[in-house]
Amino acid sequence: MVAIQGQTIHLDCIGSGSPTVVLESGVGDFALVWALVQPGVAAVTRVCSYDRGGYVWSTPGQQPRSYAQINLELHEALAKAGETGPFVLVGQSYGGPLVRHYAEQFTADVVGMVLVDALHEDQRIDIGGQVVRLREMAKGRTMPAPKVSPDLALADSFPLRPAPTDTGSLEAPLDRLPPEAQQAWRWASAQPILRAAAGAEMDWSPEDLARLHAGRLHNRRTLGDLPLIVLSRSAVASDSLDAERQRLQADLVSLSSRGHLTIAPHAGHNIHLEDPELVVSAIREVVEAARGMVNGTP
Repeated sequence: MVAIQGQTIHLDCIGSGSPTVVLESGVGDFALVWALVQPGVAAVTRVCSYDRGGYVWSTPGQQPRSYAQINLELHEALAKAGETGPFVLVGQSYGGPLVRHYAEQFTADVVGMVLVDALHEDQRIDIGGQVVRLREMAKGRTMPAPKVSPDLALADSFPLRPAPTDTGSLEAPLDRLPPEAQQAWRWASAQPILRAAAGAEMDWSPEDLARLHAGRLHNRRTLGDLPLIVLSRSAVASDSLDAERQRLQADLVSLSSRGHLTIAPHAGHNIHLEDPELVVSAIREVVEAARGMVNGTP
């Protein structure tokens, strides 16, 4: 538990070596979601997972929950914990555009990236039977300067509840997590504050996605020559929306001159749970490529 200016961030770092890998989760997911990936990465380098502000173990931070705000909290927590980088960033789903923004916000700290079925700013998704492009829901709101400060009023509004009495396995693919992780997940996901925290992230996400879209109109290669692997779930036959998603996953490769696409043939959206070995392999590859760049080798 890392204290940063009154806010507490839950950070879990294991292993040793450089660069340090930082794992960024999707909306509503906890650091526990990386339980099948983190040990494999720790065998070759330092690796950290964490819970964003408001996710049960981490104190809510200031709103709006912009990418800049979330990334500032992560940056400060890593620094306070002595995790100084350089970093390879790994982002799944919502975590994808979030780590892309981190690389923009703290460019000198980032030496590689893995995107795990990450959200593309131009992607259309089905929400309650309605197909929408999230960035088109942006309201043009002015983004305030981020600052690290706890939202104590929000925390007080959602006191913690005891763990549910149910001890059975979670639904797939979370049932692949170790039993102790499933038990912790069951308690964490039952906390009312989670819905408020995730809702605040989704409320501001269209603004940031619109900004990412506008930025790439001028520069398609925002990651320069950083080692990049894009992991994508396999296509769904005869699904035009999914075919569009596949094209956009391929477009993410062009974020870097050193990017390439890997399809996960045996996994859906949660590749880190359904094929964790593939995710570990991709992270290790990017770590080795980043080490080569630091050492001046191709």
